[in-house]
Amino acid sequence: MKEHSVTWCVSRRGVVRITVLIAILCVPGLGWAQSRAEAAKELSRAFSAAAKDAMPAVVSIKVEKAVEVSSVMGGPSQFNDPFGQFGDDFLQRFFGGRMPQRQAPRKYHQEGLGSGFIISEDGYILTNNHVVGDVDKITVGLKDGRTFANAKLIGTDPESEVALIKIEGHNFPVLPMGDSGKADIGDWVIAIGNPFGLNETVTVGVISAVGRSNVHIAAYEDFIQTDAAINPGNSGGPLINLDGQVIGINTAILSESGGYMGIGFAIPINMARTIEEQLQKGGKVSRGYLGLYAQDVTPEMAEPLGLKEQAGVVIARIEKNSPAEKAGLQVHDVILEVNGKKVTSYDVFRNEVAMLKPGSQIGLRVWREGKSLELTATLGERPATTAKKGQPAQQPEQALGLTVQNLTKDLADQFGYRLGQGVIVSDVTPGSPAAEKGIQPGDLIVSVNRRNVASVDEFSAAVQQSRKNGKVLFLVKRGEVAQFVTVTFE
Repeated sequence: MKEHSVTWCVSRRGVVRITVLIAILCVPGLGWAQSRAEAAKELSRAFSAAAKDAMPAVVSIKVEKAVEVSSVMGGPSQFNDPFGQFGDDFLQRFFGGRMPQRQAPRKYHQEGLGSGFIISEDGYILTNNHVVGDVDKITVGLKDGRTFANAKLIGTDPESEVALIKIEGHNFPVLPMGDSGKADIGDWVIAIGNPFGLNETVTVGVISAVGRSNVHIAAYEDFIQTDAAINPGNSGGPLINLDGQVIGINTAILSESGGYMGIGFAIPINMARTIEEQLQKGGKVSRGYLGLYAQDVTPEMAEPLGLKEQAGVVIARIEKNSPAEKAGLQVHDVILEVNGKKVTSYDVFRNEVAMLKPGSQIGLRVWREGKSLELTATLGERPATTAKKGQPAQQPEQALGLTVQNLTKDLADQFGYRLGQGVIVSDVTPGSPAAEKGIQPGDLIVSVNRRNVASVDEFSAAVQQSRKNGKVLFLVKRGEVAQFVTVTFE
């Protein structure tokens, strides 16, 4: 009776379709297979439509710079390589096999490639700091064949890896903004860019993780992790959802080979837009500043701190005359909440404070000696701002001629150091103050001006404070030997 009632409610053509459908479903697996195929085709069409709509607003970026480098193995290395810190593993780059001998500096004309995307009809473009920072010339190419030489650098923010450039004109295609706060694990995403100079390349994947930090790409990290294939040249390009909206800026990969291995990172667009707005207004970024250093509370710490369970971050150091000190915070305090929101990690806590404007008031719930306290702090402005407009400002570490990175477990095991003992030197500029004092890649900087440093962030802050004195005192460890070294700023 049920079949007959359906048949009578449809036209003759409908009867034929229902009969065919019933016949198909009677064949084991055939109906389901076709349904799956149709679903796959529909998803494919969604990918295609989103990518085609986005492509006109995705640009290629070519950068040029005249550099003086130390010739190693007979020629210059590629500059502005977003994957150098991952693709050529740190150990391979600096310590794999025989250490290459540096020769006299030579001048080279170097070029780099990257991606970006247009966010306004008058030509503002978002990209990565490492794509356009510290270069002599920026050339932007559009899908329609137009080329814009000497694009203007509006500002960059190395601490987040966001940069803003501009081309002159009107009515440019614009990539619509999405909400990265709604991005979730398992969501389909599309990466568009120019890997290896192959323009308008599209790759697809899913969001593997959100809120990824402590990967040592930037000072402020809240990355979207994806398995969409990202390669050199993709940097600065958009990561979009199936609605064709950008939710992230493709920034870097983790790789042992230099190429795609399934782990890529994108800056959330919500974070990037906050920074972009400041760059557009003044060419620099102002961040909220408390003036404290803390670490995550581990399960082992909870009981000694008087906590019933693992929660919050414990303060290890407070800067003198800082907003934190003025608010009454103390070493060993555990910060449990900020503005009523639970603190889940120190990285998240730093990001949230940094995203607030200087002068903002924040409410803190603090655990101290078995009691819960409510404190209010007025944020200052983070002193070590590295944003720049036009030509990049020289950072304290650059004036010393060295680069450091966080000491990972692999590096600690390789060189016989202890995790958290200091920061490891990854590069020293020939002829620089650091080089003249004998500092080498692989050295461990344990302290700065007798203050222990356990991260790049702590190292940078300590060196910044030493700038006004014109010199800095390092405790440097090489193998089993440790010695104090005084380095003078250029």
